[in-house]
Amino acid sequence: MSEWKKVKLGEIASAIQTGPFGSQLHQSDYSDVGTPVVMPKDIVCGKIDVSTIARVESHHVERLSRHKINEGDILYARRGDVGKCAYTDKSQTGWLCGTGCLRVTIDNAKAMPEFVFFQLQKKDTIGWVEKHAIGATMLNLNTSILSDVPIELPTLSTQYKIATILSRYDSLIENYQKQIKLLEEAAQRLYKEWFVDLHFPGHENTKTVDGVPEGWEKKKIGDVVKTTSGGTPSRSNSNYYSGNILWVKTKELMDGFIFDTEEKVTQEAINKSSAKIVPEASILLAMYGATIGKLGIASKNMSCNQACCVLLLSKDNPLRWYLFNWLLLNREFLISQGKGAAQPNLSQDMIRKFELVVPDDNTLLSYHRLVNVLYMKIKSLQSQISLLTEARDRLLPKLMSGEIAV
Repeated sequence: MSEWKKVKLGEIASAIQTGPFGSQLHQSDYSDVGTPVVMPKDIVCGKIDVSTIARVESHHVERLSRHKINEGDILYARRGDVGKCAYTDKSQTGWLCGTGCLRVTIDNAKAMPEFVFFQLQKKDTIGWVEKHAIGATMLNLNTSILSDVPIELPTLSTQYKIATILSRYDSLIENYQKQIKLLEEAAQRLYKEWFVDLHFPGHENTKTVDGVPEGWEKKKIGDVVKTTSGGTPSRSNSNYYSGNILWVKTKELMDGFIFDTEEKVTQEAINKSSAKIVPEASILLAMYGATIGKLGIASKNMSCNQACCVLLLSKDNPLRWYLFNWLLLNREFLISQGKGAAQPNLSQDMIRKFELVVPDDNTLLSYHRLVNVLYMKIKSLQSQISLLTEARDRLLPKLMSGEIAV
């Protein structure tokens, strides 16, 4: 540790800059094509998620050129979940740091950007950022706070060695994520072929009755599946959050299987609150907040907060993957039906009343058997990612503190 020194982020950064304000980039400026603009919602697990990223045309990029991203920049959310940040790679050079984000550019002569990013992922560092953020109802960051973030810095050669070790974990995780994406696309492609384009097996010989294939029925979600919700055990009793039962918050719904959660509760916490056990295989749907419409699949029995609607489906229920993909495909519609002045909110009652077309039993079962193979592969890969993430996160503070020499 003798070669390590304590510095502030501002001392090793060549720039810490806010993204454009709302007056510089309006909602009407966004388009379906063009250069991506990174918003806080796009910062996911240390990466930039492009699935719902906004874009602008080239004249806006030139107008806002001072906000262009370079390889190795670190992007922070300015408000809300201020502890999260993303490391940008070469492919994202020239994209824009959007409204609601802060961009940190590291001076390469003083520190290795990737090493600094890993330093910022330490629980202690995230805790420091959250503690020093301002705001009672919603945490906010600014350039001054980020400039003061404490960083432990070894020599550049040691930084390189540590970053190389940790990057191997991230490379494996990224490889698995690419495999998962291909499997998800295959499942969704089959859903659209069978249930949107109606090219399901035997469609050539199936009559249409009342606008749907014969044997199919229009039903409400509440007619085909039971729903429930969760609750938040009292924060005044810290012992409630010292258990081993996963407790899901909506920000942890990522349209995939849930293997771990930030907080875990005790059985007593569940007994003495409106929280309840969510059975394995259930589908969780975020009813409000920044992640409204996001989905999760319980990989085992767990619990959740009251912002989750739980659709109680067993492993073998042939409706399970059909309903999951229906919710994915109709997410924007569901959100558009939400009530609320400031932001849309769904409720269990609203969700139960949404109408869908339910195929006949044979078609449903055939679809379930085909895509269940894909989703079991996805589950296995996501389990591997969870284990790799856990191993990396255990190793991170030990490498970053010099406890393990490299």
